Amino acid sequence: MKKRNYLLLVFALVFVACQPKQSKKEEVKISPLAEEVKKEFVRTWDAYKKYAWGHDVLLPLSKSHQDWYEESLHISPIDAYSTMKVMGLDEQAKEVEDYLIDSISWDKDLYVKTFEVNIRIMGGLLAMYEYTYDPKILLKAEDFGKRMLKAFDSPTGLPYYWVNLKTGETKGAKINLAEAASYMMELGILSYYTGNPIYYQTAKKANMAIWERRSDLNLVADLIDVETGEWLNDHSNICAGADSYYEYLYKSMLLFGDKDSQKMWDKSIEAINTYVAEEDEKSLWYGRVNMHTAARDCIDPHSGRQFASVVTLYDAFFQSILALDGDLRRAEKTQDTWNNLWNKYGLEPMIYDYKAGEPTYPVYDLNPEIIESAYYLYHITGKPKYYDMVEKYWSDIKKYCRTEVAFSSVEDVRTMKKKDYMPTFFFAETFKYLYLTFTEETGEFNLDDYVFNTEAHPFAKKSFEPEKVKKNLGLK
Repeated sequence: MKKRNYLLLVFALVFVACQPKQSKKEEVKISPLAEEVKKEFVRTWDAYKKYAWGHDVLLPLSKSHQDWYEESLHISPIDAYSTMKVMGLDEQAKEVEDYLIDSISWDKDLYVKTFEVNIRIMGGLLAMYEYTYDPKILLKAEDFGKRMLKAFDSPTGLPYYWVNLKTGETKGAKINLAEAASYMMELGILSYYTGNPIYYQTAKKANMAIWERRSDLNLVADLIDVETGEWLNDHSNICAGADSYYEYLYKSMLLFGDKDSQKMWDKSIEAINTYVAEEDEKSLWYGRVNMHTAARDCIDPHSGRQFASVVTLYDAFFQSILALDGDLRRAEKTQDTWNNLWNKYGLEPMIYDYKAGEPTYPVYDLNPEIIESAYYLYHITGKPKYYDMVEKYWSDIKKYCRTEVAFSSVEDVRTMKKKDYMPTFFFAETFKYLYLTFTEETGEFNLDDYVFNTEAHPFAKKSFEPEKVKKNLGLK
């Protein structure tokens, strides 16, 4: 009897061992919506390859291309890469890796926008390195980082608006808050992987320069001179031009455990919720106030009009940070407020006056921020309403922005006239947040395990060992 049982056990083990193994990706079945988003990403990427390969941006209506500067920096492929990896499009991703290593050089006599290339190129390169750990990619990232550092060679340590990648020359002393101090995440990751603290310390110096100039209310303005350190206005807000400054205070605390970032975030969010938030029974907006008095009767010197109730669709990122920070009441109410605006037009206008109830700049540029926040809230709360929101956003984007070959921006959300432009962040962010929402239930990607830069390039928390972070970033 014992021998028979033994033979049966051996047979069972051999049978199990001989069964074909399935990978995790093969076992996970994604929803039809996720499949559709993935299919549309591939269709759009194929259009980029056909009509714009080697250039920064696809023009989807004219089936042409455009570069940001006199030469291409290949921003679309670098921005698209991490979305390819999230979607499991490894063949397309490998093509971008090979292209970066073999064909791209940063030794270009070009003045580039310091902030924009940091979040897109530096963020994209570092995400690519974290997916591959290919030393050739890290060399490309560090080469770019060394060129970027020249931008911070100012009397205050704040970066100039423009830096020449070849000569290191700089220009543009007037910058907004986001352009001044949204570098700690990317340059911190570069410090971590290279072992050189100079990158993070340079970025942090810029943040400290801003913080030292805060008002007695712990508010900062949104325009500064990098040479004198003087505020060029007294407008405090979380809008486009300020947004990622606050995002990176929180995320530097989250990813690196930087205690200074935590102090700046804690004091800032208290001041923002006290003075900048404008709430009634139905809505919660974050408008604009005077940094010294918190008065809302600020006058825009360029137009002569009150601007306190003017917001931008970029602001809709803020509820994702509120949710991460545990402030679900404000996060959910702010998301409902922005969702109502989306549904009012079918897409969001770029700039909107919530007191006048009308857009002041009616463009929709395929922005991801409201989708990003709905994804975060769906992950954190599990409430189906947020999944439904994203499904509606996707439906409207298909309805109004889909073209014969890709997707386009919209000139005016009141008429839905298309605009011949597709921003690179549509690859990096919008597609990614749509896909992550529609695959949330599979558990294939867990937001709790990652921190995204402001261009939605993901970085795994487990990659950053606390002691190594302290040493390589120069933290105390």
